Amino acid sequence: MEQGNYTTVTEFILLGLSQTHEVQMILFFLFLLFYMIILPSNILIVLTIQRDSQLESPMYFFLANLAFLDICYCSVTPPKMLADLFLHHKTISYGACMAQLFFLHFLGAAEAFLLMAMAYDRYAAICKSLHYSRLMNRRVCCALVGASWAGGFIHGIVIFSLTIYLPFCGPNILDNFFCDIHQLVKLACADTHAVELLMFLSNGVIIIMCFALLLISYTVLLMKLHTQSSEGKSKIVSNCVSHIIVVFVMWGPAMYIYALPFQAVPMEKVVAVFHTVIFPLTNPIIYTLRNKEIKSSMWRLVRKHIVSNGKLNILK
Repeated sequence: MEQGNYTTVTEFILLGLSQTHEVQMILFFLFLLFYMIILPSNILIVLTIQRDSQLESPMYFFLANLAFLDICYCSVTPPKMLADLFLHHKTISYGACMAQLFFLHFLGAAEAFLLMAMAYDRYAAICKSLHYSRLMNRRVCCALVGASWAGGFIHGIVIFSLTIYLPFCGPNILDNFFCDIHQLVKLACADTHAVELLMFLSNGVIIIMCFALLLISYTVLLMKLHTQSSEGKSKIVSNCVSHIIVVFVMWGPAMYIYALPFQAVPMEKVVAVFHTVIFPLTNPIIYTLRNKEIKSSMWRLVRKHIVSNGKLNILK
């Protein structure tokens, strides 16, 4: 691939999670088992909320969008990672690397903004309960979801634009299972200090700002406990605990990776696996485990599907 006066690399070599064949096979079956269980569960959450008329509140609307967003996010790196576990020589083309980088930051930022929208929804439901139906009508919910996707897209474009013009004319080895932005920029045949600073500001500021705002919002909600009845307290705690768990699950690894401007951190690969593969798919599950309504709706949908298939088999 040619870029200006540079003859750049056409592909990058990924060292992956391990160089040992036995370890790679163990990791493949572990990740495959995880996806066979968790991915259908997320799809079931989306279908349940979409088809059950009793789950039309904004909270479930946001949850369905979160599950869909996480399904998209976990379709960026895991398929390539699983395929590479069978290969001795793991490579990714320049174009695929740039696309992977864009979608990781696009979808990751969109999820961060969506979680902020969900926090606002809980604030409106608890602190502005008399005006909740007006504050969180369908138009407002769609606008918040649209803004989350738009914000994520802008962030992804910024990171992509800063990377696409970097010249790569020498080393092409990435010690990871995906196109890690930290390592990728270090391979550029140019002074990247300004690019690193801009990327750190784009990633770090979004992560720290969202994390701080979410913690403040949930602290305010928990402080409302003394003004609520015992039933109201139980509902607030149940909602807030689920949200707080997801916030720490998502932002903990993100801050660990991006809090320091382009410095190597211990166990970065392990943290990256949890941040890009494991945690995103478990986020919607955390919400549903503490929600009786959606769990009962999911079981009704599953039973209905089983009964329908049973009748079709009998007719055949």
